Amino acid sequence: MGSFASQPLEPVKFVATPEATSTAKPAQVTATGAPASPEQAPLFNNCWSCRVLSGSGLIGAGGYVYWTARKPMKLGYPPGPGTIAQMIFGISIACWGVVILADPKGKAFRTG
Repeated sequence: MGSFASQPLEPVKFVATPEATSTAKPAQVTATGAPASPEQAPLFNNCWSCRVLSGSGLIGAGGYVYWTARKPMKLGYPPGPGTIAQMIFGISIACWGVVILADPKGKAFRTG
């Protein structure tokens, strides 16, 4: 029942040939003896234009949410808990945009 789009996606698994598995590198082992997980590819691109677009979009969205919550306060209405929560949420969205723009861990640049 349902369309193809409503069905969950199943990952495609490839079976390695015996020759490929015999020449594979051994699994890395951590200090505790557990095998280390392989390094995963980043989920999103970290190019400068992508970060500028998404970071500035989040800053703009956070500013809109904040100023929409602040508008009744300018008219003289006392702020309620919902208004305060909306302002905090708007500030949080804007801060998330600043973090994307700043790239504090430097993941956007290759080191090796």
